[in-house]
Amino acid sequence: MTHNYNITGMTCNGCVTNVKSGLLKASHVILADVQLASPQAVITMDQHIATHVLQQAIGTKYTITEAAPHIPEAAIAATDEIDSYYPIYLIYGYISGVTLLTHSVKGFDWMQWMNSFMAGIFLVFSFFKILNLKGFAQGYSTYDVVARKIPVYGYLYPFIELLLGVAFLTGFQPLLINIATLTVMVVSTIGVVQSLLKKQILNCVCLGTIMKLPLSKVTLYENLLMVVMSIIMILTLTGII
Repeated sequence: MTHNYNITGMTCNGCVTNVKSGLLKASHVILADVQLASPQAVITMDQHIATHVLQQAIGTKYTITEAAPHIPEAAIAATDEIDSYYPIYLIYGYISGVTLLTHSVKGFDWMQWMNSFMAGIFLVFSFFKILNLKGFAQGYSTYDVVARKIPVYGYLYPFIELLLGVAFLTGFQPLLINIATLTVMVVSTIGVVQSLLKKQILNCVCLGTIMKLPLSKVTLYENLLMVVMSIIMILTLTGII
């Protein structure tokens, strides 16, 4: 096993030699790489050694402390993304749970569940967008292909979602509504994909401006989920599957 340690008190190469020599004399130490520039030591051992034992090995002139483990940037980014999108996961979790519970009681049917799920998503997301309509429209125009060319579309989009949500909730013209949903979500997905490919740093306004969320693959997955569900419902309603 290998551990990283910070060492203070070293001022020259002679100090490095003294510290390395002391560490190598400690029981269970196999290798010790000591650097002055850092200053730190990378110690390979055949079993864990308490820090106070290593301290005794190098003497009181120097101080050795265990360094915090290195966390890869990819892991940090992944954690940041999870934290940033926590409200999204929470909303999807709540709507999924409530709709699954409701339809399980009545006798579960996948089509009815997807219908209720999409109604919940559209109604909740449109609510957050309408809270700051102008802010949403401005943010949406930074990555949506239609809102960028026709700014008024950014003001209309939350109400389009609202109408879709009401239509799903009431069962109004299911085939027509799913075709409309597919069209709207595909167009929205195009803008997200373009921005991701350009690696643009933008805010996702799927929950309006009340929460600052980064535009990322999570945004893409949100859209694709609705696209897939609408396709399944269209194929089912037309008798293809």
